[in-house]
Amino acid sequence: MGWLESLLAPENFLALLGVVVTVGVLSYERLIPGRKRIGFRVQMDTVIDDGDHHDQHGDQDDGPLYQRLSLLEDAPDLAGASLVLLRIENDGFRSIDADDYITAPEHSHGLTVTFPGRTVRDVAVTEPSHPTLLRYLPRVGTLERPGLHWSGPEISLPRVPLNRGDHFKLLVLLTGPGGGREPQVVGRVREGRIRNNERFRRPNNRMLGLIAGLCLLVVAQPFAFQILRDQPLPGGCARGDLTVVGSTAFQPVMRDLDNAYRTKCRQAPHISVEATGSGAGISRLLDEGAASKGRFAPYLALSDGPAQTGGAGLKEHLVAVSVFTLVVNTDVPVSSLPLRDLQRLYTGEVTDWSRLHPAPSGRAGPDLQVTLVGRDYASGTRNVFENRLLGGNTEPSPTSSADDCARRTKRFNHTDITRCEQSSTDKLLRTVAATPGAIGYAELNNARQYARLGHLKLLGLDGETASVPSVRERAYPFWEPEYAYTFGAPPDNSLTSDFLDYLASDTGQNVMERHGHVPCAAPENQQVCQEAGRDR
Repeated sequence: MGWLESLLAPENFLALLGVVVTVGVLSYERLIPGRKRIGFRVQMDTVIDDGDHHDQHGDQDDGPLYQRLSLLEDAPDLAGASLVLLRIENDGFRSIDADDYITAPEHSHGLTVTFPGRTVRDVAVTEPSHPTLLRYLPRVGTLERPGLHWSGPEISLPRVPLNRGDHFKLLVLLTGPGGGREPQVVGRVREGRIRNNERFRRPNNRMLGLIAGLCLLVVAQPFAFQILRDQPLPGGCARGDLTVVGSTAFQPVMRDLDNAYRTKCRQAPHISVEATGSGAGISRLLDEGAASKGRFAPYLALSDGPAQTGGAGLKEHLVAVSVFTLVVNTDVPVSSLPLRDLQRLYTGEVTDWSRLHPAPSGRAGPDLQVTLVGRDYASGTRNVFENRLLGGNTEPSPTSSADDCARRTKRFNHTDITRCEQSSTDKLLRTVAATPGAIGYAELNNARQYARLGHLKLLGLDGETASVPSVRERAYPFWEPEYAYTFGAPPDNSLTSDFLDYLASDTGQNVMERHGHVPCAAPENQQVCQEAGRDR
């Protein structure tokens, strides 16, 4: 009876009581906190005819329904047809935005309602929890705001944002012999699901099974936890914590690698990626290393180029060669610049694009003020830009805030340089895309994503476009080695050491190449990486 004594021990009994109470509350509330949820239920499903009129979900009616509903005023003889009143609601704890509906890009709808065996003849939206919901459910849609659409047994609903507790109802006129078969509402919601609330009113054996399983877990947890602790990790995995800081240009690579590593090593690792800029990342590593008092600090700092901040204890790991590109707003009338002309923009010698792009007649083209959008002083990408393209000269000081740079409408004096700074790659790209005449610089893959959407253009240098092959062939000058720094050598079998090895693995190389970087662990890249390491 040792198991009974374990169950009746005060700590286990209280834990069991807490589980039972929690499950009971969840069952009562019909939801799980933290998940997004759309529920639906049929509130009426009735046949329309001239005989007896019984609602399958209610009592006997007072006469033919089609005589009392404006939905049917212009309908032909619909004897044998049916009306369904379907309630759709947000019965979760979290709000649902239009972007939370997951559908194919070519589809504008969010949910699909299906009535098996019946044909939809007409639909009306009724009893919204708030009148503004009707704006998202027009009977006649437009390209910007799609409306209701029905065909055969299906109704397509637009992506309706629903705050917690919001609901609306669909009054649906149907024909066909499918009465008695439950409607279905299907779709996908990010971090959530769609469910039939009617079913959750019935006895649920799964909930009873859940309670029994949780009870068993309380009793067995000391043994289960011990077994888990003693389980060996898969090969190439380590336990512990790791914080990756630094380069915003390399952030997408690190996030993908983090996800891939944690998928491979499910049990233990806890890795967080905090992109704050190369300089800020190195400073953070130095501070954490100094505060560790002789213990190894589980931090990895990524830097575009070698660390600018000197500090004893930093250990350098060459990871990749990153490729960068110039970007311009789509209204800038050039596709490539000689390096000399680029430098003239940043010294203020040229402040209007018309001076670099004269009209075919030889006269100056339309005025378009040059706006320089750069990174702040802690950015490794900025250091690369200044060293590789400006000959070691620094960018001009900013003349406006980031917001003023994007919203500027007035004409500036052509003798002045207009420049603003941004703290991350994404912010810089958004500002260039929103600012007429703007020019900036960014890591290649991030910039390509904005260019594919038509928000900005990539700008070549001396007739060469940014690409991995052009860097391998030494034909393109805007690139820099990417370094990972630790404070001292990471201990063997630590998460930091194992993750560095993972960067050099086949998976790490594939992720880097997919993001437009040159992985230094690949044999074919050894020469260009060695030259990059020497060229400092």
